[in-house]
Parts: sequence; C-alpha cells; structure tokens
Amino acid sequence: MIKIEKKIGIPIYKQIINSVEELILSGVLKKGEQIPSINKIKNNHKLSRDTVLMAFSELKNRGIIESVVGKGYYVASEDINITKKIFLLFDELNAFKEDLYNSFLEHMGENVKVDIYFHHFNKNIFTQLINDNLGSYNYFVIMPANLDNTSNDIQKLPSDKVYILDQLHENLHSYSAVYQNFYKAIYNNLEKALNLINNYSKIVLIYPKDKQPLGIHNGFTSFCETYNIPFEVINSFEDKALIKRELYLILEDKTLLKVIKSMKQEQLTLKDDIGIISYNDTLLKEIVEGGITTISTDFKSMGKRLAKMILNNETTQVENPNSLILRNSL
Repeated sequence: MIKIEKKIGIPIYKQIINSVEELILSGVLKKGEQIPSINKIKNNHKLSRDTVLMAFSELKNRGIIESVVGKGYYVASEDINITKKIFLLFDELNAFKEDLYNSFLEHMGENVKVDIYFHHFNKNIFTQLINDNLGSYNYFVIMPANLDNTSNDIQKLPSDKVYILDQLHENLHSYSAVYQNFYKAIYNNLEKALNLINNYSKIVLIYPKDKQPLGIHNGFTSFCETYNIPFEVINSFEDKALIKRELYLILEDKTLLKVIKSMKQEQLTLKDDIGIISYNDTLLKEIVEGGITTISTDFKSMGKRLAKMILNNETTQVENPNSLILRNSL
C-alpha cells in the first residue's frame, strides 16, 4: 500500500506521508481504519524505524492519524489539507479572550485546525491536558495564568513549538511569547490618570489573588506608595460597604456589576461619589453607566501577532502594549 521510490529527490519520510494521503484521497483508507504499522513499512522497504516514525509523527501532529496504545495507528481525519494543528490552552473564556481567539483564527488562515482547552486556574487540569496531548500537535500555545511551576509541564513539549501567552513567568523566559507587562500596565496608566485619582480619598484594589497576576498587585502598591495615595487591597467585594469618594480598581467583570448594583442601591453617583477603573476593555464597558474607564491591552492585536509568529516560525518575545481609556467613571 505504501509506495517508496529511492533516488527521486524526495525525502523518504515525505514519500510515506504522500502515500498515506493518496490512500485517503482515493478512498482506500477511510476514517477509523488502521494504516500499515511502522514495522511493516520499515521491513517492506528496508527503512530505519526513525524514518517511518518521523512520517507518522507529522501525520499525527496534523491530526490525520492517531495512535491507539497496543493496537497501532488509525485514520483520524480524511481532511489531508490540514497543514497545522494547534493546541491552545486558555485559563478561561470571557469576552476579551474571545476577541483574542477569534483574531488568532482569522489571521492563521485556512488549512489550520485549532483545538482550544481550558485549565480554569487548576494546576492538576493544566498538567493533565498537557500530558494527554504530548506529540499530538504541531504547535502549543499556552496561557499559564498565575499557576506555579508550569515550566515542569511545559518542558515536556518541544521548546521551538511552544508559545506562551499573556503572563510570562520568570522560569518561562526561554520560550517565544506574546505577553503583557502587568506591573507596567498598572503603574504607568494610573500615573496618566493621577490628576483625576487625586479627586478621591482612597483607591481600593479588588484583587482575587488566586486568579490575578502578581504584577497587577505590585504595580498598584508601588504607584500608591510613590505618590502617597491612601490605598487598600481586598480579595473580594462581598462584604465591602461602598464609601463616598473612594475609587475602585476592579479586575473582574462580575465584580464590576456587583459594585455598580451596590452603588445604585445606596443611591451613590458614579464619578462624583464613587470612581471606577476596570481592567480589560469590552463593549459592555463602553456602554454601561455612560462608559467605564479601563486599562486594557489590545486582545485582537495579541491574537494577530501570535498568528504571525507561528506562521513565520518566529522565536521571539513580544510585549503587547496597554493603554488607559478614559470614560465617565473617573
């Protein structure tokens, strides 16, 4: 079934790939059917095992074949036009991550298959998802969030096929990345709004540390200490009473809505009585209460830049810029 011709200028492993693709195109091999084993191809054509394994690995990474432990390799997809198969591991899906994802898909173009997974800030799930997908993809895009020791799992992957997204931990600096500098994003953009911030008696950062980058906390405290601004850091808004002339830096959208609801119940006025700065811009924040001031990166740009890096096989680290968007809440 597998055709190999010596001395025609095409690498042997490429001929194996082409032969499997032709068998699928012609209908000889269909989805779910077993393909000839590595040993059979090796023995029939007097090849090294590594040569056959190289061909099978590429077909597997593209999602065309899959391995079943103890049984062999089977046709997983009849779409042989897939040239890249990408493992995309997010922490969670929300409005701005959806913008990133859609932008990434748009700029990757056709003949690319992207499978998206979520670890939900759970290290065990993070580890399992990586272990379960070793050797199954051409590229691995990973959002480590604030999880500890992710390098122990990521180092199992081919380093030149790994791209780190959003948070770049100290022990991940050897990998290509599109990331945010959270410390700088908070410090620099609060500095831009200093005159407005001085209209309030105190800044309160609502900081759920189990999900949020440490850089946000450190950038915030450094800014407040540098400019002698009274501040408070709390983990949750649940038991917090709103106080007039306080400014809230809010990182999560659910918390933002709770603060606005509480403000209305206590008949407090946005901007005059209560100030709000939210992190990560969305369409909702443009509209609600006449507009919420945000500090945000451009997630569409992040997705576009990531796609360009993969398509061009770039090995670099790119800091995605953040900006302050002033609206009615400050």
